[in-house]
Amino acid sequence: MLKKITFLFIAIATVYSCKQEPKKEESSNVSADFATLLDNYYEDGLRLNPINATTAGDNRYDDVFTNFLSDDFAAKAKTHFEGYKNKLASFSDEDLTESEQMSKAILAWECDINLAEFNYKANLTPIDQMWSPNLFMGQLASGSSAQPFNTVEDYEKWMKRVDGYLEWMSSAEEKMREGMEKGHVLPKSLIKKVLPQLESLTTEDMDTHLFYQPIKNLPDSFTEEEKTALTDAYGSMVKDKVIPAYQKLHDFMKDEYAQMGRESSGIQGEPNGDAYYAHQIKKYTTTNMTAAEIHDLGLSEVARIRSQMEEIKEQVGFEGDLKAFFDFVRNNKELMPYTDPQQVIDNFNAIHDRMKPQIEKLFDVKPKTPFEVRRTEAFREKSASAEYNPGSLDGTRPGIFYAPIPEVTKYNVYSDESLFLHEAIPGHHYQISLTQESEVLPRFRKTLWYSGYGEGWALYSESLGAELGLYTDPYQLFGMLGAEMHRAVRLVVDTGLHYKGWTREEAIQYSLDNEAESEASIISEIERYMANPGQALSYKIGQLKIMELREKAKTTLGDNFDVRQFHNQVLETGCVPLALLEDKINKWIKEKS
Repeated sequence: MLKKITFLFIAIATVYSCKQEPKKEESSNVSADFATLLDNYYEDGLRLNPINATTAGDNRYDDVFTNFLSDDFAAKAKTHFEGYKNKLASFSDEDLTESEQMSKAILAWECDINLAEFNYKANLTPIDQMWSPNLFMGQLASGSSAQPFNTVEDYEKWMKRVDGYLEWMSSAEEKMREGMEKGHVLPKSLIKKVLPQLESLTTEDMDTHLFYQPIKNLPDSFTEEEKTALTDAYGSMVKDKVIPAYQKLHDFMKDEYAQMGRESSGIQGEPNGDAYYAHQIKKYTTTNMTAAEIHDLGLSEVARIRSQMEEIKEQVGFEGDLKAFFDFVRNNKELMPYTDPQQVIDNFNAIHDRMKPQIEKLFDVKPKTPFEVRRTEAFREKSASAEYNPGSLDGTRPGIFYAPIPEVTKYNVYSDESLFLHEAIPGHHYQISLTQESEVLPRFRKTLWYSGYGEGWALYSESLGAELGLYTDPYQLFGMLGAEMHRAVRLVVDTGLHYKGWTREEAIQYSLDNEAESEASIISEIERYMANPGQALSYKIGQLKIMELREKAKTTLGDNFDVRQFHNQVLETGCVPLALLEDKINKWIKEKS
């Protein structure tokens, strides 16, 4: 999963230039005006969402945290998208190049989907255990993420940003109180998961407090006076501002809010829940599929993958049914060989080394952005999934694959190869880094994120393991099938929860019956889907579309099909709605035929 915080909407070095869309013809006045429009959209977007700039490596707004819950922000955001939608209408497709036409279509999609968001009350549940801004701010606070801590000014900027963030926290409580009155509240089970996250940041131990960590890594270039001043300032900030804010929010959610928590598990339990879920499906899959269609597709995919799993079960000589085999894999101590978290990290790096000799066969364009594997920070890893955080646009900050290791002796390795392919290479790291390194794409397209495409590519990448010299061990191949099953199950349980009215417990049981994830992991996953309806649908929908397009190209082109060129075609556009990707690949196939 690529970690993108929802309020932003906007992911090993080899010397290759990124082959992108054909160069534009000599710019006409229309092209120049259109380029200016796209650039202005990007710049205005950074001012509207300044953390988006920080994550991209643009440090102009590092001292700002916008209160995304304020009425002022809502008015500005609506004006932003309505204004650019109107400006876009003045450009005719006939006057634009093919690349510009795609940018126009993408920007129109951006404006429409973001304006549609205002029809719902998502801001009345601003905090959850998985997706909300407070979790990402914790990453920034650690001093080891996108927020820079290299100069005295950097340290001072962060303190100003924290002031804005604490204003947001206060607004979050106000919005939740409004939600309590209007029937928009979190399910009780999710509230229970948020509380320890908030409580961990009420500790008065400065050595362990997340927001104090940058002081423990003050650069040697700072003078003693500067170090003393910053140490005092950060101590006061944490003790006098941060801790009280977290304590206040924790107490409110523990007492008043928890009493009002929903008993229902799906978004149907909220007013206008069905319409909101339809919007979420469109936003995350970038299709017009209905919940009913997706549920039926999920059931079909689960049945198909189960039959392949049966073959692996027979191959390893396991006697018993598939559900018993799931339990065997979940609890097989031979698949839990580690005693030190670093061994998990080392294993992922070893997987990368095994792939390197084969990567040229599938990719002739590779990113320059560095890449690292890191353990997920302790404050959030109990509720976190493995995820990828993009490098900076200029390549100075690496792309990072975060692996949660809450209990290393219970860490099961059976799915590590597929996980690396998804989160790292050639999954999110290739897809996002190549987009960011493009010299052709306009800036606003370099930081876009559509789950249907982005997560679809990452899941498609898992299917490339055999071609990359992996999956030679039957358990790792089973891990790949398990990961695909995990995404197929999502189609069933996400629509089950939010469309068919399933309970949390029914969704958990369906997952336990059909996949080999641990019960603890499945519970965390089901609660993730509860917190963000529709997001989990994007993986399988996107994967199936990319696989369909590859098979179509291979069948049509025959001996002229080159998988490396197909991958270039998919990756060079950056994140796009799936319908636009399909149009592009169909045109490429026609040109190559």
